[in-house]
Amino acid sequence: MEKKWDVLAFGELLIDFTQNGISNQGNGMFEANPGGAPCNVLAMLNRLGHTTAFMGKVGNDIFGHLLKHTLEEISIDTSALEIDEDIRTTLAFVANDENGDRSFSFYRNPGADMMFTPDEVKADAIGDAEIFHFGTLSMTHELVREATKKALQIAKEKGVIISFDPNLRESLWTSLELAKEQVAYGLKYCDILKISDNEIQWFTGELDYNKGISLLQEQYQIPLILLSLGKEGSRAYYKDICVEVPAFLQENTVDTTGAGDTFFGSCLHYVLKKGLYNLEEKDLREMLLFANAAAAIITTKRGALKVMPSETEIQALLNR
Repeated sequence: MEKKWDVLAFGELLIDFTQNGISNQGNGMFEANPGGAPCNVLAMLNRLGHTTAFMGKVGNDIFGHLLKHTLEEISIDTSALEIDEDIRTTLAFVANDENGDRSFSFYRNPGADMMFTPDEVKADAIGDAEIFHFGTLSMTHELVREATKKALQIAKEKGVIISFDPNLRESLWTSLELAKEQVAYGLKYCDILKISDNEIQWFTGELDYNKGISLLQEQYQIPLILLSLGKEGSRAYYKDICVEVPAFLQENTVDTTGAGDTFFGSCLHYVLKKGLYNLEEKDLREMLLFANAAAAIITTKRGALKVMPSETEIQALLNR
């Protein structure tokens, strides 16, 4: 039976305030960019021609309305987006140091995304998707954590492919032990995992990436694991195959926010085209090349959700 959406994502939708120059008075200026990792992934998929929907919650405020309008503007379905009358939309301020590394300050105590309840999970919407995508920002607090777990159970029961990006933000957890427990819960359910170099080392305690990934494969039997390595590129682990592809380094990088989401969205695009269960080494290499190129392009733009690269832009970089 044909599904209504290629991907439905669940989790946080927020405003990323990113640094954008200095005012005439010498004050730092921040630009309000619609963001949140799950919707960044959807935005990349939409740009590549896929149908998507988002399940989550924003506040009944100027930022909540801006976010809802932005999703609708780029054709992400918002029928499962809830509006909280009492709690404000979550905000994140993103600062970059001289090395391009980011630090986050979240205004989320609470934020509307945390207030999504298990009763608000729409089972029919989840069953209407080929892929259900989630991260761990919807697992930091009890109410939305229970909603996430309910959604995962529904997705599993309905045979929906589950993709997972832990996307660890240490400051949002009461303890890293709790974070590790929730990541482990997500790993039990997922079919596709995107994990970063520092996350795999933190979770497994293994400095060697291959050993860390082997531990996850043995314990959780995840069909496809994608490892993002920043400036070193990326790897894909599938059955007994490991493929590594270098990054496309850009001289005019201005903001790395959303690069991992762009990468993951591009990989999910490939899975939707080729399927998950019969990939070959050449498929994995082609997928990583495409995804690395897309991630490189997004670092030359501020924000992510509204400025995802087109397939034409990605192919132009690949051809160069």
